[in-house]
Amino acid sequence: MEKVAEILAEASAEAVEPRFRALAAGEVMEKAPGDVVTVADREAEAIISRRLRELLPVPVVGEEAVAADPALARALHNERACWLVDPVDGTANFIAGRPDFAVMASLVRDGEAVAAWIWQPMRRTAYAAELGAGTWRNGRPLTRQPAGPDPARWRGSAKSYLRLGRFPGLADEPTAFGELTTGRRSAGMEYPQIVDDELDFLVYWRTLPWDHAPGSLLVREAGGVSARLDGSPYRADPPGGEDGLLVACDPQTWERARAILLGLEG
Repeated sequence: MEKVAEILAEASAEAVEPRFRALAAGEVMEKAPGDVVTVADREAEAIISRRLRELLPVPVVGEEAVAADPALARALHNERACWLVDPVDGTANFIAGRPDFAVMASLVRDGEAVAAWIWQPMRRTAYAAELGAGTWRNGRPLTRQPAGPDPARWRGSAKSYLRLGRFPGLADEPTAFGELTTGRRSAGMEYPQIVDDELDFLVYWRTLPWDHAPGSLLVREAGGVSARLDGSPYRADPPGGEDGLLVACDPQTWERARAILLGLEG
């Protein structure tokens, strides 16, 4: 667990942090329409991928490698084990000079994340989780307390586009929830807000595996829930699979938030 955390921090120090607010002309590219990448993403992923394979020689499913060759994501279903890597989660923030970005990795076995790491370089904060063993922040164990029964006191996050018909419970103002933000444009910043008792629930639609496998394990091992809207636990599936994900700090909050979001409460 400690070795992977070191790999992420060292790759960040070498390839990412020196370019924060210092990207040169030509170091930001478009990998798909409306989807940008930087040399920092690519260099960090290359460093992390090489070192993870030295640690455990299984396939690496990296966000930037999959952008170049989508077939690589099949390893999540076809291989017994593989690494997942997101070298700069929150690239748009990184490009804009905002500190809300993270470096993430997870180890997946038979489609389930069994270990996860999130490094937040600008906060110098490391999160880790291991299936059946718990969640840690900077080496100290974390357990999240329940949110309580009153939704009017809950703090949540949902992207603004999710208010446009997918979730009836988000359509009206005010919502049933006490506080609802539009997020920080980085799953690696948002999931830790659950375990740090800054948010009580998160709502996502698009669920790329490198974005959501690390945080989902982090939350579950701290006592929370990360599940599809039908109640099935989140799994690290290749892109193009099922959409929609609700994350909450405890099972009761997950059930009640789902009912409100889907308009099932009168």
